[in-house]
Amino acid sequence: MPLISAPATAIRQKLQRARSSSTKLALLSTEEKNALLLRIAAAIESQRANILAANRADLESCDLEGAMRDRLLLTPEQIEEMAQAVRNVAALPDPVGETLSEWTRPNGLQIRKVQVPLGVIGIIYESRPNVTVDAAVLALKAGNAVVLRGGKEAARSNQKLVEIMNGVPGIPEGAIELLDSGTRQSVAELIKARGLVDVIIPRGGAGLISFVTENSSVPVIETGAGNCHIFVDESADFDMADRILLNAKTQRPSVCNAAEKLLVHERIAAEYIPWVVKKLIEAGVEVRGDGKVRSLAAGLEIGAAVEKDWYEEYLRLCLAITVVANVDEAIAHINKYSTRHSDSIITRDEMNARKFLGGVDSAAVYWNASTRFTDGGEFGFGAEMGISTQKLHCRGPFALAELTSSKYEIVGTGQVR
Repeated sequence: MPLISAPATAIRQKLQRARSSSTKLALLSTEEKNALLLRIAAAIESQRANILAANRADLESCDLEGAMRDRLLLTPEQIEEMAQAVRNVAALPDPVGETLSEWTRPNGLQIRKVQVPLGVIGIIYESRPNVTVDAAVLALKAGNAVVLRGGKEAARSNQKLVEIMNGVPGIPEGAIELLDSGTRQSVAELIKARGLVDVIIPRGGAGLISFVTENSSVPVIETGAGNCHIFVDESADFDMADRILLNAKTQRPSVCNAAEKLLVHERIAAEYIPWVVKKLIEAGVEVRGDGKVRSLAAGLEIGAAVEKDWYEEYLRLCLAITVVANVDEAIAHINKYSTRHSDSIITRDEMNARKFLGGVDSAAVYWNASTRFTDGGEFGFGAEMGISTQKLHCRGPFALAELTSSKYEIVGTGQVR
């Protein structure tokens, strides 16, 4: 029998503690769970200086740039938002124990389907320290233990946040476990821990997600990259289209719900493309376009878009533009190139809008609104574990309800079959 290494043994001990804790968490009342969350929110606020110090140390020791550095950075305002997000989760209805359906069989058996915790949730993520808190409090509210494996670039921030949460009175031992981010072995152990871990959530780049889904023996809920599109239809209000596009592209370009592609109806292209390209350039956006777009925007600084551009998630101030003949061509383009995350149509034509809403195969499809709203907080979920672009179990922002499973409770009076 092969010997198990010391690091592997330590990881397994953490997973076993999480499994043991999950049975205790499942029995906590809503009031007990909410009290824990409110204590966590207060502890985060009181430890703001220590969190910022840990985050500064992470920033000083990494060589990240652009989107990845932006995701790692914590500010006093973000810590306050983090604490408020915890309170928002505490204020949400508790899904655990909710009766989904119930009925009585002709033989007198009373059958009830109820929501229950998933058990132990493992989440593998990159850069964002706020995910450490979001994942932990959502798991706790839904009665689950959580095993966190963040990126090495955020090791100090994550360690401090987990210390703070585990230091709250009443948190069961093992409820929040943090794995070593300095070695890949922790990922390998986590995704093979079938029987100890009930579900794995990979949250990060396409490479991480592909590795986990291809190698995990534990069921996986994917979070997807965001190659998001905005289609400006022929009847669109230009001022509305500008507001939505600039918000979706520039408000925070490093996140997965930022717009990466613009599609313009050919009947308004000659008027709208020079107009919008100028506005994008003024906003600091690098613009790329196909041959028709570059011709219509002659005299403006616009690069040539090649085939790989239509697939790419830029995560920076860059946008590619193409012209389409109609809403059907827009739908076909999006369904071919998108990551099935978030896409929007800007139009005054309800028939075209309904066709777009029904035809685009993405987790979130918008009519006259920014893709930046695809977010657990913006949807009223308090926080989220990520944006799921798969179709099984959950799709779109997934939070409390999606962190539960179901079971049947059957009450009889001595029936036998």
